Amino acid sequence: MKKRNITLSYEEMPKQWYNILADIKLNPPIGRDGKPVGPDSLAPVFPMNLIEQEVSSQRWIDIPAEVLDIYSMWRATPLIRAYNLEKALGTPAKIYLKNESVSPAGSHKPNTAVAQAYYNKAFGIKKLVTETGAGQWGSALAFATSQFGLECKVFMVRISFDQKPHRKTLMQAWGAECIPSPSKLTNAGRQVLDKYPDTPGSLGIAISEAVEAAVSDQSGETRYSLGSVLNHVILHQTIIGLEAKKQMEKAGDYPDIVIGCAGGGSNFAGLAFPFVYDKMNGKKIEIYPVEPAACPSLTKAPFVYDHGDVAGYTPLLPMHSLGHAFIPPPIHAGGLRYHGMAPTVCQLVDEGIIEAKAVKQSEAFKAGVLWARTEGIVPAPETNHALAQVVAEAKKAKEEGKEKVILANFSGHGMLDLNAYEKYFSEELSDFALSDEEIEESEKIFKDYPKPQHLKSR
Repeated sequence: MKKRNITLSYEEMPKQWYNILADIKLNPPIGRDGKPVGPDSLAPVFPMNLIEQEVSSQRWIDIPAEVLDIYSMWRATPLIRAYNLEKALGTPAKIYLKNESVSPAGSHKPNTAVAQAYYNKAFGIKKLVTETGAGQWGSALAFATSQFGLECKVFMVRISFDQKPHRKTLMQAWGAECIPSPSKLTNAGRQVLDKYPDTPGSLGIAISEAVEAAVSDQSGETRYSLGSVLNHVILHQTIIGLEAKKQMEKAGDYPDIVIGCAGGGSNFAGLAFPFVYDKMNGKKIEIYPVEPAACPSLTKAPFVYDHGDVAGYTPLLPMHSLGHAFIPPPIHAGGLRYHGMAPTVCQLVDEGIIEAKAVKQSEAFKAGVLWARTEGIVPAPETNHALAQVVAEAKKAKEEGKEKVILANFSGHGMLDLNAYEKYFSEELSDFALSDEEIEESEKIFKDYPKPQHLKSR
């Protein structure tokens, strides 16, 4: 009998996170004046225990027992050997998917949501405010805050709020308040609505609203929580790749190719960074973050300093960016509709350690349907982008006659995204492509900002 799921016991689950800042050089976040932003300036936004993780260069960081206890509700997650997909593609490649869809929220997001809720609770915080694109992060934080008795407010990108109404319901079930963004509750939201009353919204706008709502609370008991991009968020996600390495060893394999979809970078980095560590230490391995062709930050945008949000509340971050005022087309992969990318991921792309890919929406859904019909689980639209690259690499292995081992992150299920599949089946999905002129126009916003250095880690 074929062994489809490779599992780990609780005792085998990693007890530390991997911090890539121990192994790469990174341009610091800076202010408009070009000076580095210190930990104290972040204190109104994040609790100091998370700020310490954000700037830490310690390679291994212990996972608190309270976090491990909640992780054990669904972790370790299974590693799936996709025999049926291999057969359907007629490929000699071995295909493995790390199944993060088994969490209570249905995605990888609780890995950091639980950790952030824990550290905020330990610091004495009583309320968290955040943004969400497709709703996966918002629902994950709602779940996590319910576990620690915290209040939670979520600003959800308007287009996803309309496309995915049950995400709001899920957040409410866990006790969170969900607000469509842009809203009239914040100065940032009102300014956008005054200028673009029919805007579909963006993660950059929602981030501005959430940061403003958090720092304007005079009680001192509210902080902002972020679901991707920053170092401490990605740190918490590395349990995915650390588990996968142990599971691949159990299967007697090691990947030739590692793949993850990339919007802000957290699920890709969570799987990939432990393997990046191996690559920097001599392993031959290809590593691909996969983004939407409609929002091509890594594949088409320059490496610059830019704000992580529309209003410019965040420091300037070193990243590949389409410009913080850029509003992506309304694709269904709401979690990938972000103008920038995690600085750590961007640094690795800039150094050539990893190679970014981009796929069209229709190509992504085609791969997702193939997965559903072979392996049974309906994937999230975001996950479909990784699956499209998996299919492409498996077909390439067939053409070359090579038995490659492919590992990808199955970042979430699509059971709350069925309206997107309905549009795909009725041929109503559009493939959005940005012209060079549109990209150049969006990038004018940071032309006078300081420029990051092109660093080399090794």
